[in-house]
Amino acid sequence: MTVTPDTTRWAALAAVRTRGDVGDGIASVLALLGRPDVISFAGGFPDPATFPRERIAALLQEFAADGELSAFQYAPTRGLAGPLDAFANRLERWQGRRPAEDELLITSGAIEALELVGKSYLDPGDAVVVEGPTYLGAIQAFRSFEAELVAVPLDEHGLDVEDLERQLASGLRPKLVYTIPDHQNPAGVSLAAERRAPLVELARRYGFLIVEDVAYRELGFGDESPPSLWSIAPDTVVQAGTTSKTFCPGVRLGWAVGPPDVAARLVAAKQLTDQCAGALGQRLFEESSRRGWIDEQLDRSRALYRRKGERMLAALERSLPEGTHWTRPHGGFFSWLTLPGVDAVELAQRAVEQNVAFVPGTLFFADGRGADTLRLSFSLVDEQQIDEGVARLASLL
Repeated sequence: MTVTPDTTRWAALAAVRTRGDVGDGIASVLALLGRPDVISFAGGFPDPATFPRERIAALLQEFAADGELSAFQYAPTRGLAGPLDAFANRLERWQGRRPAEDELLITSGAIEALELVGKSYLDPGDAVVVEGPTYLGAIQAFRSFEAELVAVPLDEHGLDVEDLERQLASGLRPKLVYTIPDHQNPAGVSLAAERRAPLVELARRYGFLIVEDVAYRELGFGDESPPSLWSIAPDTVVQAGTTSKTFCPGVRLGWAVGPPDVAARLVAAKQLTDQCAGALGQRLFEESSRRGWIDEQLDRSRALYRRKGERMLAALERSLPEGTHWTRPHGGFFSWLTLPGVDAVELAQRAVEQNVAFVPGTLFFADGRGADTLRLSFSLVDEQQIDEGVARLASLL
């Protein structure tokens, strides 16, 4: 006897906040990565050439030979003491401020940090300001708590802080303002240094919490970076970071750092999710950091992504028709294209037929705008295929 599942039954039981397109956008991006015939500018993934396979293998053998126990056991919710110290050391070195013990916790990637912030602070209907465009995962994370998302525009200097101030003066009262100030995903732009202090002052004046995502901060192509928002204002910023772009995403490791009472709430929320980040990943990161391997890996990664980015920008300059515009990133993984009069969703469908892939811009807007925009990621695509991939895209225009 064959039983036909009644899918409508389970759909009717689903929570309202999970209905619609939650998760569909990221799933569609991931689906394109499994096709070897496609030149994909879609996924914002690190290049596997940067992964420290041999060193991780050596550390695993070392842990086993030395009778290591902590790497294979449950960890405290906030994190193991050694890895917490390693993260604190890196924050002090890269951002000029060392967090106190009660300000820092280790998370299962930056996306979990966003999830913990939402779980701790958002009630249905609460306002959250995001950049327009912004990281798709953040849109989905905040929407899962039934927040009302308000998009504030970006320009070549990052978040338009003056526009945010106008909206606040007109009555907008967000609980959170989420920003990616360094080499933003998807736009590739960075928040100008002169806009950072005014943003912090707005947070203090209007009483909202800034959620700073620094996923790409360490991947700048130059040697100088503006101060992080957290280092400027640790009293009103919670920072979410990840090792996925600088170590390897397979360990699913990140951090959150913020005011002690905020960090305590995140720890309590984490006890109701995965309880602790994986101890093995924590120990691998700690040893790699203490031995200087992370820094060596980071130097190679920055050089590789700088080279790929420059090659893609040169191809865009050479191939795309007049009237198209794109950002010129100084770090990270992305460039953002504006194609006046072009439907990027329809273009993406035609592009896959030509075995080239990108992500339409509408996925990155909380309000569905961006029909004539798209994101190109240069991080994962084979360096030798960049010119051909851009040429295929240009032929469709």
